[in-house]
Amino acid sequence: MPFVNIKVTPDGLTPEKKAALIAGVTELLRVELNKNPDTTVVIIDEVETDNWGIGGKTVTQRRAGG
Repeated sequence: MPFVNIKVTPDGLTPEKKAALIAGVTELLRVELNKNPDTTVVIIDEVETDNWGIGGKTVTQRRAGG
């Protein structure tokens, strides 16, 4: 049973885009690894940019040029 955990910022992430992402990842695992879609689990975690850090700065700070 494949388990895929995707972490993204919520910018522009609509329910339709989430559904497409889940379907696409599931299909990729079916095609490339012959995994059963009925047992493939995909979870999307939305992480606010204040809670995501890169290089010692939050994503919010980086996007602001700080």
